[in-house]
Amino acid sequence: METMKLEPKVFEVLKDKIQMISSDEGAIYLVGPIRLPVNLYGETVVFNWYCWLNYDEVTEDYGRIIEKLSSSNLAEYQQSSVLVYGDFEKAEDALIRMHSICHTGDIFGSKRCDCGFQLKKSMKQIVESGTGALFYLANHEGRGIGLFSKAMAYVLQENGYDTVEANESLGFVDDSRNYGDAIAVLKTLRSRPVTLITNNPKKLAALEEAGLQLTGRASIWGDESEFNSNYLQTKINRSGHLKNEEASVHVAP
Repeated sequence: METMKLEPKVFEVLKDKIQMISSDEGAIYLVGPIRLPVNLYGETVVFNWYCWLNYDEVTEDYGRIIEKLSSSNLAEYQQSSVLVYGDFEKAEDALIRMHSICHTGDIFGSKRCDCGFQLKKSMKQIVESGTGALFYLANHEGRGIGLFSKAMAYVLQENGYDTVEANESLGFVDDSRNYGDAIAVLKTLRSRPVTLITNNPKKLAALEEAGLQLTGRASIWGDESEFNSNYLQTKINRSGHLKNEEASVHVAP
């Protein structure tokens, strides 16, 4: 396929909205901020949106990268992004959420999990706090096993397996998610301390190991029902998620 030739006026519009972040396997190209008005519980809230792309070519010739993307068929691959609210760069503290994509929960509103609830709730917490960022991690479906494998895991769950057993029976580990790219983007957007919205100690550990300054943790339990009570209990019993009463855990600097 012939590479598209980018018009100078198009590049002029885009060039100041793209930056490169070096990574171990090439580069992360970050585009934004883009003004994004969002319907949040019936109110319009304006976020700044960024999206990023992993690419094996490392260059600050962004025009060349843009020209090559038209032949890369990116629509078949998912890219992650981040919603930023308030003065994220300079605020003394900021709430952040590392949210793993959940096709069934986030899009369809499935009650088998609490993901859709956590997505909206964390966005609301960020807005109410005044500043923060929600990282939406597109390659994390099913704790990293992908949507098709998640569908098979659901079949196993309907036949008596819990979440962990289902993933492991399909040859996966319980949780294979990696937060490296999101952390690299976070470090680009902010160097000050953050408070992490999570119940998952593995997310806390990932940020601590990357040298980020954590001021604490904000709990995000809720939306329990007959459809997901076993799932939520498995998170605690098998995956080590922190219980609701441990609502605020201080992390030493």
